[in-house]
Amino acid sequence: MVTKQFTGSPDDADLRRADSLAREIFSDVANKWALLIIEALGDDTLRFSELRAQVEGISHKMLTQNLRMLERNGLAHRTVHPTVPPRVEYTLTEPGQALRATVHTMCDWTHRYLGHIEQSRRQFQNGAGSAIGSSSVS
Repeated sequence: MVTKQFTGSPDDADLRRADSLAREIFSDVANKWALLIIEALGDDTLRFSELRAQVEGISHKMLTQNLRMLERNGLAHRTVHPTVPPRVEYTLTEPGQALRATVHTMCDWTHRYLGHIEQSRRQFQNGAGSAIGSSSVS
């Protein structure tokens, strides 16, 4: 029988586990649809159809997948009301609300620097970006 020896303290193992989980969660929520869903839910409780109407361009499939991911990560809560047909509503949990504050900060950053970003993109397209990585050393 082979046993694997780990070096480092239990705190190091906890940090590695936390880093791994953080990467997994970032991978899940760092997509345009998840961020838009979080923003659309806000402080509200919305039905699937209401949420789909607020997130312009999202397909039924992508909304379903992202809502499941948000629910799995404890960021959204799904409530099924026993009616015919069933009424399903979604709301952000406390951690979801906290993430929404970060999303707001990112949106504010985008609004603040939109002009700068657009100008930089135009300059890049017009040839200024072609010099990146090709500077000569004297």
